[in-house]
Amino acid sequence: MPIALLALSLAVFSVGTAELIIAGILPNLSADFCIDIPTAGLLVTAYAVAVAIGGPIFAMLTTRLPRKQLIVAVMMLFVVGQVLCALAPSYGWLMAARILVACGHGLFFGSGSVAAAELVPPNRRGAALSIFLGGFAVATVLGVPIGTTVGNALGWRWSFAAIGAIALVATILVAVLLPPSPAGSARDAGLRAEIRALSRQQVYLAYVVIGLVMTGALAFTTYQVPLLIHVTGIAQAWTPVYLVLGGIGTAVGVYAGGRAADWRLMPTLIVVLIGQALTGVLLLPSVGSPPAMMVSLFLWSALGSAFDAPVQARILEAAREAPNLAATLISTAFNIGIALGAWLGGLWIEAGLGYATLPLPGIVASLMAAGVAIVSWRLERRRRLAVA
Repeated sequence: MPIALLALSLAVFSVGTAELIIAGILPNLSADFCIDIPTAGLLVTAYAVAVAIGGPIFAMLTTRLPRKQLIVAVMMLFVVGQVLCALAPSYGWLMAARILVACGHGLFFGSGSVAAAELVPPNRRGAALSIFLGGFAVATVLGVPIGTTVGNALGWRWSFAAIGAIALVATILVAVLLPPSPAGSARDAGLRAEIRALSRQQVYLAYVVIGLVMTGALAFTTYQVPLLIHVTGIAQAWTPVYLVLGGIGTAVGVYAGGRAADWRLMPTLIVVLIGQALTGVLLLPSVGSPPAMMVSLFLWSALGSAFDAPVQARILEAAREAPNLAATLISTAFNIGIALGAWLGGLWIEAGLGYATLPLPGIVASLMAAGVAIVSWRLERRRRLAVA
């Protein structure tokens, strides 16, 4: 794989760690700003909403800008944002800094995923996306647990400072290693073609799949640290160990899903979505047992991430003539699901349903997503038969 792909993956690692770190330092933020856990969890929801709204707007405004320069500029904005997060004097200022960072998040992932796909032949697109997205997986394996440990030991501000330093290194590497987009590439497509690509059912139904999966997953994941502490009975200092196990599962799932996508894309996606529901069922009786929770978190994370590369490869393939807006809207779909999931999880807890039952929304959402994927595949096959 091209070395530029690794530079992009490091950038994804920094962006992913910044997005996810809130879950690891949620108790610290809650105590420091004298707010309850659900209120602190709104930092996740607000970030996701800003990504969902800001990404498409900035994608439409920057359609004609060179992709490499755009990625570098967005990463510099991200570095500045992490510094502001580290220095935030209040909950409101931290929220504002997170929203600033989030405005460039979707644009980075959209441009970065297309850039990653352009670095390899079409038959290796799934593998390339798995490496690109692997930076996010490593963020869950190393970034969030290490960031959580740093936050527990030195204070949550140092977590953001460390993320900013890594992002700066990634920005420099991308600027040096990423080649410009080839002449006549999809970056040259106009806004009308970008919008027309969104009308294909393979694209918009894939967004539905993403939104459903992430809503179910984040209802649990946003509050997994409080669950581990209050239900499973784990000391706060040990929660990074469980986050590492979940992160390892995420890394395995992203890689396996990407490789399988190059083999049989839609069967892989459907099997993974059904597997997600089954691991959610396994998670329910595991919440009260630390050893069982280790195994269940690993499997939950692996199946939960294995759909990433297949669903994104499907969108980029269906919108290949004009992929920029479609690729940016991937982050919008993810973050609408993240926002809804964090909000739903907070409502679930406030309604008295408890941390222990938080896997239930994920089970239902994954089964619904599998149904949408099956419908999309059948529509595609029916159209191909009609054309033939």
